[in-house]
Amino acid sequence: MSPSVHFSMPSGSLFQFPPSNEPRVVAAPATESLLTPSFYIPADIYSAVLEVNVPITIAAIYAVAVTALNAYNRSRDNKPWRISKTKPFFAFVVLHNVFLAVYSAWTFVGMWNALQVSLSGHQTVAGTVDSLCKVHGPYGLGNAVTYNSSWTSYSADVQLTSAGTPSLLDSGRLWNEGLAFYGWFFYLSKFYEVLDTLIILAKGKRSSTLQTYHHAGAMMSMWCGIRFMSPPIWMFVFVNSGIHALMYTYYTLTAFSVPIPNRLKRSLTTMQIIQFLVGATYAALHSFISYTIPVRVEATKSTVQATTTAATAAVSSATAAATAANIVDMIKVYLLRSIGIDGAAGNVNVPLPSPEVSTGADGISYTTEYQSVPCIDTNGQTFAIWFNVLYLAPLTVLFVRFFIRSYSRRTSKHGAKAIQNGKANGSANGHANGHANGHANGKANGKH
Repeated sequence: MSPSVHFSMPSGSLFQFPPSNEPRVVAAPATESLLTPSFYIPADIYSAVLEVNVPITIAAIYAVAVTALNAYNRSRDNKPWRISKTKPFFAFVVLHNVFLAVYSAWTFVGMWNALQVSLSGHQTVAGTVDSLCKVHGPYGLGNAVTYNSSWTSYSADVQLTSAGTPSLLDSGRLWNEGLAFYGWFFYLSKFYEVLDTLIILAKGKRSSTLQTYHHAGAMMSMWCGIRFMSPPIWMFVFVNSGIHALMYTYYTLTAFSVPIPNRLKRSLTTMQIIQFLVGATYAALHSFISYTIPVRVEATKSTVQATTTAATAAVSSATAAATAANIVDMIKVYLLRSIGIDGAAGNVNVPLPSPEVSTGADGISYTTEYQSVPCIDTNGQTFAIWFNVLYLAPLTVLFVRFFIRSYSRRTSKHGAKAIQNGKANGSANGHANGHANGHANGKANGKH
């Protein structure tokens, strides 16, 4: 038997609102990465900014302020603020875009390295699924540390801290390899990104529903993903940081009036829409995925008998689908054993797998059983998943509407203008040609 992956319905206990505060978030280990030779985030600070009142308060203030400033700009006929025409403001805009482009690229590279460590080397699909579903604990199928009333592991070799929490020294899984570190800063970056809206307002424009909803919702989405250590949040940190690196580079170039093809901006918007669709689907799937892991248990007569029975059943199933010769051999085995001649039955060339029984250092025999585990363990993780799905649904609609308004209608207008210019040119050319031909004909007739 080998590990397998299958679909299953989630337990109703995983859907609870408000979600439980347990487990508490596990702080990030000291991280060495590009631009940060060695950096440690104090655990109390790490947890403090992930208190629920932080994103709710900032998102509410942001929404109220944008609504008030939109009304202010409307009352002034959308005239640019005086500060927006100064050199310091221009310098601020450039530095803001450069900073976010570099920061986003740094996050993307850091998450890329974390994914390489976590996903490489797995021999089975279940091993890869396990590394994506369980973000705590050491590397390896069955070695994860999960939460079910308390932190625990199916492997006796995995050690917890004295406080009963996952060790920050464990390596090979996403949380310690970079998600805790880069994800936490990415969550904080969502508060800084509201300066995008301030720049728009200072130029006398109004913040659209898309802009306001996007920034306020992103704060809450990243908060619940990191606070509840929800497995699929890695995709939003990784993919979104990559797109942002390109987007803020584009904004930096446009600030200097560098001519950029319109199709590039269209491509960036398309990438964002695809990101939302793929991300929401990927996140939702976590609630319906289960897989089997090897669990070592003390061998008893009953477990050995169960293992032997399972092995025999597996051979029977495989042989039934084999060639006719193998089927005949299998029949011989059963006939010989039915009359009690086990020795003769053993001479028949049918491969029978032996039970997976081993002896530990304590002299006790152990057998390996396969146990099914769900991808998601806590109602907090479930809450984070479906909050993101529900947030991304209207956001995708708003982006699609923006795409149609910005590009499809613009293309139609350009096409209509081109047709109008063509008609005007055709009319002018026809008039000129007619005039020239009439003049020439009249001159020729006059000679005759």
